[in-house]
Amino acid sequence: MNGLRFGYDIVGDVHGHADKLEGLLRKMDYTLVDGTWQHPERKVIFVGDLIDRGPRQVDSVMIAKRMVEAGHAHIVMGNHEFNAIAYATPNPNKPGDFLRTHQGEWAAKNFGQHQKFLEDVVEGSELHREVIQWFKSIPLWLERDGLRIIHACWDPASMNRLRPKLGPNNTVTDELMVTMSIEGHEDHTHLETLVKGPEIELPRGLRYKDKDEIPRDSARFAWWDPRSKTMDFAARIPGRSETLDGQPFPPLTAEPVPPGNPEPYGDTIPLFFGHYWCDDDDEIISDHAMCVDYSAGNGGPLKAYRWNGESKLEPSLNLVSFP
Repeated sequence: MNGLRFGYDIVGDVHGHADKLEGLLRKMDYTLVDGTWQHPERKVIFVGDLIDRGPRQVDSVMIAKRMVEAGHAHIVMGNHEFNAIAYATPNPNKPGDFLRTHQGEWAAKNFGQHQKFLEDVVEGSELHREVIQWFKSIPLWLERDGLRIIHACWDPASMNRLRPKLGPNNTVTDELMVTMSIEGHEDHTHLETLVKGPEIELPRGLRYKDKDEIPRDSARFAWWDPRSKTMDFAARIPGRSETLDGQPFPPLTAEPVPPGNPEPYGDTIPLFFGHYWCDDDDEIISDHAMCVDYSAGNGGPLKAYRWNGESKLEPSLNLVSFP
Protein backbone atom coordinates (compact mmCIF):
# COMPACT_ATOMS: atom_id res chain seq x y z
CA MET A 1 0.00 0.00 0.00
CA ASN A 2 2.79 2.40 -0.97
CA GLY A 3 4.08 2.67 2.60
CA LEU A 4 0.67 3.39 4.17
CA ARG A 5 -0.06 1.84 7.54
CA PHE A 6 -3.74 1.64 6.57
CA GLY A 7 -5.64 1.67 3.31
CA TYR A 8 -8.66 3.98 3.16
CA ASP A 9 -12.15 3.22 1.90
CA ILE A 10 -13.92 6.48 1.02
CA VAL A 11 -17.68 5.96 1.35
CA GLY A 12 -20.27 8.11 -0.43
CA ASP A 13 -23.36 9.84 0.98
CA VAL A 14 -25.32 7.29 3.06
CA HIS A 15 -28.52 9.34 3.61
CA GLY A 16 -30.03 6.99 6.16
CA HIS A 17 -29.53 3.78 4.19
CA ALA A 18 -27.81 1.73 6.90
CA ASP A 19 -28.69 -1.48 5.04
CA LYS A 20 -26.56 -0.39 2.08
CA LEU A 21 -23.77 0.72 4.41
CA GLU A 22 -23.72 -2.64 6.23
CA GLY A 23 -23.75 -4.50 2.92
CA LEU A 24 -20.90 -2.39 1.55
CA LEU A 25 -18.81 -2.88 4.69
CA ARG A 26 -19.32 -6.66 4.52
CA LYS A 27 -18.38 -6.66 0.85
CA MET A 28 -15.12 -4.88 1.76
CA ASP A 29 -14.38 -7.51 4.47
CA TYR A 30 -15.15 -5.35 7.48
CA THR A 31 -16.49 -7.31 10.43
CA LEU A 32 -18.73 -6.32 13.34
CA VAL A 33 -16.79 -6.67 16.60
CA ASP A 34 -18.46 -5.63 19.88
CA GLY A 35 -20.88 -3.40 17.97
CA THR A 36 -18.28 -1.63 15.81
CA TRP A 37 -17.40 -2.35 12.17
CA GLN A 38 -13.65 -2.71 11.66
CA HIS A 39 -10.92 -4.03 9.39
CA PRO A 40 -7.39 -5.03 10.45
CA GLU A 41 -5.69 -3.15 7.60
CA ARG A 42 -8.12 -0.46 6.46
CA LYS A 43 -10.20 2.50 7.66
CA VAL A 44 -13.33 4.14 6.29
CA ILE A 45 -13.63 7.84 5.49
CA PHE A 46 -17.22 9.12 5.25
CA VAL A 47 -17.76 12.16 3.00
CA GLY A 48 -20.76 13.40 5.03
CA ASP A 49 -24.54 13.37 4.59
CA LEU A 50 -25.20 10.36 6.79
CA ILE A 51 -28.79 11.47 7.39
CA ASP A 52 -32.15 12.37 5.77
CA ARG A 53 -34.10 10.44 3.11
CA GLY A 54 -33.52 6.77 4.05
CA PRO A 55 -35.35 4.39 6.42
CA ARG A 56 -32.61 3.87 9.08
CA GLN A 57 -31.43 7.30 10.17
CA VAL A 58 -30.16 6.58 13.68
CA ASP A 59 -28.52 3.30 12.63
CA SER A 60 -26.57 5.11 9.89
CA VAL A 61 -25.32 7.72 12.35
CA MET A 62 -24.40 5.19 15.02
CA ILE A 63 -22.47 2.93 12.65
CA ALA A 64 -20.31 5.89 11.62
CA LYS A 65 -20.08 7.39 15.11
CA ARG A 66 -18.89 4.15 16.70
CA MET A 67 -16.32 3.59 13.95
CA VAL A 68 -14.97 7.14 14.26
CA GLU A 69 -14.82 7.05 18.06
CA ALA A 70 -13.04 3.67 18.01
CA GLY A 71 -10.46 4.88 15.48
CA HIS A 72 -11.73 2.75 12.59
CA ALA A 73 -13.06 5.66 10.51
CA HIS A 74 -12.88 9.39 9.83
CA ILE A 75 -15.62 11.72 8.61
CA VAL A 76 -16.15 15.21 7.18
CA MET A 77 -19.29 17.31 7.56
CA GLY A 78 -21.97 17.36 4.88
CA ASN A 79 -24.61 20.01 4.37
CA HIS A 80 -27.20 17.72 6.00
CA GLU A 81 -25.18 17.47 9.22
CA PHE A 82 -24.76 21.24 9.24
CA ASN A 83 -28.50 21.70 8.66
CA ALA A 84 -29.28 19.29 11.51
CA ILE A 85 -27.16 21.35 13.92
CA ALA A 86 -28.74 24.60 12.71
CA TYR A 87 -32.27 23.15 12.99
CA ALA A 88 -31.61 22.26 16.64
CA THR A 89 -29.77 25.46 17.64
CA PRO A 90 -31.73 28.46 19.00
CA ASN A 91 -31.19 31.66 17.01
CA PRO A 92 -29.74 34.32 19.35
CA ASN A 93 -30.84 37.03 16.93
CA LYS A 94 -34.44 35.78 16.76
CA PRO A 95 -35.74 34.56 20.14
CA GLY A 96 -38.19 31.69 19.84
CA ASP A 97 -36.74 30.47 16.53
CA PHE A 98 -33.73 28.45 15.40
CA LEU A 99 -30.76 29.05 13.11
CA ARG A 100 -32.54 26.94 10.48
CA THR A 101 -35.91 28.52 10.86
CA HIS A 102 -39.03 26.71 12.09
CA GLN A 103 -41.20 29.68 11.16
CA GLY A 104 -42.62 31.43 8.11
CA GLU A 105 -42.54 30.37 4.49
CA TRP A 106 -39.43 28.17 4.90
CA ALA A 107 -40.74 26.18 7.88
CA ALA A 108 -42.45 23.42 5.89
CA LYS A 109 -39.51 22.98 3.50
CA ASN A 110 -36.93 22.85 6.30
CA PHE A 111 -38.97 20.35 8.29
CA GLY A 112 -39.76 18.22 5.25
CA GLN A 113 -36.09 17.83 4.32
CA HIS A 114 -35.31 16.78 7.88
CA GLN A 115 -38.48 14.91 8.86
CA LYS A 116 -37.22 11.31 8.68
CA PHE A 117 -34.21 12.10 10.84
CA LEU A 118 -36.31 14.01 13.40
CA GLU A 119 -38.85 11.19 13.63
CA ASP A 120 -36.23 8.45 13.99
CA VAL A 121 -34.05 10.26 16.52
CA VAL A 122 -37.15 11.73 18.29
CA GLU A 123 -36.79 15.50 18.17
CA GLY A 124 -35.68 16.98 21.48
CA SER A 125 -34.72 13.63 23.02
CA GLU A 126 -31.46 12.88 24.80
CA LEU A 127 -30.41 10.83 21.75
CA HIS A 128 -31.12 13.82 19.50
CA ARG A 129 -28.92 16.04 21.68
CA GLU A 130 -26.17 13.40 21.69
CA VAL A 131 -26.18 13.12 17.89
CA ILE A 132 -26.14 16.90 17.41
CA GLN A 133 -23.22 17.21 19.82
CA TRP A 134 -21.31 14.61 17.80
CA PHE A 135 -22.12 16.39 14.54
CA LYS A 136 -20.46 19.51 16.02
CA SER A 137 -17.21 17.54 16.38
CA ILE A 138 -17.05 16.67 12.66
CA PRO A 139 -14.44 18.64 10.65
CA LEU A 140 -15.32 20.51 7.47
CA TRP A 141 -12.40 18.96 5.62
CA LEU A 142 -9.67 16.41 6.15
CA GLU A 143 -6.06 16.00 5.00
CA ARG A 144 -4.14 12.90 6.04
CA ASP A 145 -1.64 10.40 4.61
CA GLY A 146 -1.48 12.20 1.27
CA LEU A 147 -5.24 12.30 0.85
CA ARG A 148 -7.86 15.09 0.84
CA ILE A 149 -11.56 14.78 1.69
CA ILE A 150 -14.37 17.36 1.62
CA HIS A 151 -18.11 17.11 1.14
CA ALA A 152 -18.68 19.27 -1.94
CA CYS A 153 -15.81 21.57 -3.03
CA TRP A 154 -12.12 21.88 -2.19
CA ASP A 155 -11.72 25.66 -2.41
CA PRO A 156 -8.52 26.92 -0.74
CA ALA A 157 -9.76 30.53 -0.82
CA SER A 158 -12.88 29.73 1.25
CA MET A 159 -10.91 27.41 3.52
CA ASN A 160 -8.27 30.06 4.22
CA ARG A 161 -10.95 32.65 5.07
CA LEU A 162 -12.64 30.28 7.53
CA ARG A 163 -9.56 28.63 9.05
CA PRO A 164 -8.76 31.33 11.66
CA LYS A 165 -12.37 31.18 12.93
CA LEU A 166 -12.68 27.39 13.11
CA GLY A 167 -12.31 25.26 16.20
CA PRO A 168 -9.87 22.38 16.68
CA ASN A 169 -9.54 20.01 13.72
CA ASN A 170 -11.40 22.39 11.35
CA THR A 171 -14.66 22.17 13.29
CA VAL A 172 -17.47 24.73 13.33
CA THR A 173 -17.72 26.76 16.54
CA ASP A 174 -20.98 27.97 18.11
CA GLU A 175 -20.14 31.50 16.95
CA LEU A 176 -19.58 30.33 13.38
CA MET A 177 -22.86 28.41 13.42
CA VAL A 178 -24.60 31.77 13.80
CA THR A 179 -22.74 33.68 11.08
CA MET A 180 -22.76 30.71 8.72
CA SER A 181 -26.55 30.61 9.01
CA ILE A 182 -27.00 34.24 7.91
CA GLU A 183 -27.57 34.43 4.16
CA GLY A 184 -25.31 37.09 2.69
CA HIS A 185 -22.70 36.87 5.44
CA GLU A 186 -19.24 35.99 4.12
CA ASP A 187 -19.05 32.97 6.47
CA HIS A 188 -22.30 31.65 4.97
CA THR A 189 -20.93 32.12 1.45
CA HIS A 190 -17.72 30.20 2.22
CA LEU A 191 -19.62 27.40 3.98
CA GLU A 192 -22.00 27.03 1.03
CA THR A 193 -19.02 26.66 -1.30
CA LEU A 194 -17.47 23.90 0.81
CA VAL A 195 -20.57 21.83 1.63
CA LYS A 196 -22.87 22.56 -1.34
CA GLY A 197 -20.44 23.49 -4.10
CA PRO A 198 -20.24 26.66 -6.19
CA GLU A 199 -22.45 27.61 -9.10
CA ILE A 200 -21.41 29.56 -12.15
CA GLU A 201 -23.57 32.08 -14.00
CA LEU A 202 -24.33 31.19 -17.60
CA PRO A 203 -23.56 33.63 -20.40
CA ARG A 204 -26.12 36.41 -20.70
CA GLY A 205 -29.47 35.25 -22.04
CA LEU A 206 -28.88 31.50 -21.64
CA ARG A 207 -31.25 29.64 -19.34
CA TYR A 208 -32.35 26.03 -18.99
CA LYS A 209 -35.03 24.07 -17.15
CA ASP A 210 -33.84 21.76 -14.39
CA LYS A 211 -35.34 18.35 -13.58
CA ASP A 212 -38.14 20.09 -11.64
CA GLU A 213 -38.90 22.40 -14.60
CA ILE A 214 -37.47 25.40 -12.73
CA PRO A 215 -35.70 27.95 -15.00
CA ARG A 216 -31.99 28.27 -14.18
CA ASP A 217 -29.47 30.87 -15.29
CA SER A 218 -26.58 29.21 -13.45
CA ALA A 219 -25.08 25.74 -13.32
CA ARG A 220 -22.89 23.73 -11.00
CA PHE A 221 -19.26 24.65 -11.49
CA ALA A 222 -17.06 21.67 -12.41
CA TRP A 223 -14.27 22.79 -10.06
CA TRP A 224 -12.78 19.25 -9.95
CA ASP A 225 -11.82 19.41 -13.65
CA PRO A 226 -8.49 21.18 -14.36
CA ARG A 227 -9.93 22.18 -17.76
CA SER A 228 -12.65 24.29 -16.12
CA LYS A 229 -11.07 27.60 -17.00
CA THR A 230 -13.50 27.96 -19.92
CA MET A 231 -17.29 27.79 -19.89
CA ASP A 232 -17.58 24.68 -22.07
CA PHE A 233 -15.93 22.61 -19.32
CA ALA A 234 -16.83 24.70 -16.26
CA ALA A 235 -20.64 24.73 -16.44
CA ARG A 236 -22.12 21.32 -15.57
CA ILE A 237 -25.42 21.31 -17.48
CA PRO A 238 -27.54 18.19 -16.85
CA GLY A 239 -27.87 15.86 -19.83
CA ARG A 240 -30.86 16.36 -22.13
CA SER A 241 -31.52 19.84 -20.70
CA GLU A 242 -33.77 22.16 -22.69
CA THR A 243 -34.01 25.89 -23.16
CA LEU A 244 -37.11 27.65 -21.82
CA ASP A 245 -38.81 27.29 -25.22
CA GLY A 246 -38.23 23.53 -25.26
CA GLN A 247 -35.22 23.36 -27.58
CA PRO A 248 -32.09 21.30 -26.76
CA PHE A 249 -29.70 23.39 -24.69
CA PRO A 250 -26.86 24.51 -26.98
CA PRO A 251 -23.21 23.61 -26.28
CA LEU A 252 -21.35 26.34 -24.44
CA THR A 253 -18.35 27.99 -26.06
CA ALA A 254 -14.76 28.16 -24.82
CA GLU A 255 -15.04 31.68 -23.44
CA PRO A 256 -13.08 32.25 -20.21
CA VAL A 257 -14.75 31.68 -16.85
CA PRO A 258 -15.57 35.04 -15.21
CA PRO A 259 -13.36 36.06 -12.26
CA GLY A 260 -14.52 35.33 -8.72
CA ASN A 261 -15.13 31.60 -9.16
CA PRO A 262 -13.04 28.95 -7.37
CA GLU A 263 -9.87 27.81 -9.07
CA PRO A 264 -10.18 24.40 -10.77
CA TYR A 265 -8.46 21.61 -8.87
CA GLY A 266 -5.03 21.17 -10.42
CA ASP A 267 -3.09 19.40 -7.69
CA THR A 268 -1.92 15.80 -7.90
CA ILE A 269 -2.91 15.06 -4.29
CA PRO A 270 -5.90 12.65 -4.50
CA LEU A 271 -9.17 14.30 -3.50
CA PHE A 272 -12.54 12.68 -2.78
CA PHE A 273 -15.93 14.31 -2.25
CA GLY A 274 -19.65 13.53 -2.31
CA HIS A 275 -22.83 15.59 -2.72
CA TYR A 276 -23.33 15.53 -6.50
CA TRP A 277 -25.76 12.61 -7.04
CA CYS A 278 -23.78 10.80 -9.73
CA ASP A 279 -24.75 7.61 -11.50
CA ASP A 280 -22.82 5.21 -13.72
CA ASP A 281 -23.77 7.23 -16.82
CA ASP A 282 -22.83 10.56 -15.26
CA GLU A 283 -19.69 10.11 -13.19
CA ILE A 284 -17.48 12.89 -11.84
CA ILE A 285 -13.90 11.69 -12.18
CA SER A 286 -10.60 13.30 -13.12
CA ASP A 287 -7.11 11.89 -12.70
CA HIS A 288 -6.80 13.17 -9.12
CA ALA A 289 -10.34 14.01 -7.95
CA MET A 290 -13.52 11.96 -7.72
CA CYS A 291 -17.08 12.10 -6.45
CA VAL A 292 -18.12 8.96 -4.53
CA ASP A 293 -21.83 9.88 -4.20
CA TYR A 294 -23.80 7.58 -6.51
CA SER A 295 -27.29 8.53 -5.31
CA ALA A 296 -27.74 5.95 -2.54
CA GLY A 297 -30.35 8.29 -1.08
CA ASN A 298 -32.40 8.16 -4.27
CA GLY A 299 -32.44 4.50 -5.25
CA GLY A 300 -28.82 4.21 -6.35
CA PRO A 301 -26.05 2.08 -4.88
CA LEU A 302 -23.70 3.07 -2.09
CA LYS A 303 -20.12 3.09 -3.36
CA ALA A 304 -16.64 3.34 -1.89
CA TYR A 305 -13.27 3.97 -3.46
CA ARG A 306 -10.58 1.70 -1.98
CA TRP A 307 -7.49 3.93 -1.89
CA ASN A 308 -4.07 2.34 -1.45
CA GLY A 309 -1.79 5.34 -1.87
CA GLU A 310 -1.99 5.88 -5.63
CA SER A 311 -1.82 9.45 -7.00
CA LYS A 312 -3.72 8.81 -10.24
CA LEU A 313 -7.13 7.40 -9.39
CA GLU A 314 -8.19 4.04 -10.84
CA PRO A 315 -11.97 3.67 -10.36
CA SER A 316 -12.23 0.69 -12.71
CA LEU A 317 -10.07 -1.25 -10.26
CA ASN A 318 -10.89 0.29 -6.90
CA LEU A 319 -14.56 1.36 -6.89
CA VAL A 320 -16.81 -1.01 -4.93
CA SER A 321 -20.61 -0.92 -5.05
CA PHE A 322 -23.50 -2.27 -2.95
CA PRO A 323 -25.92 -3.54 -3.99
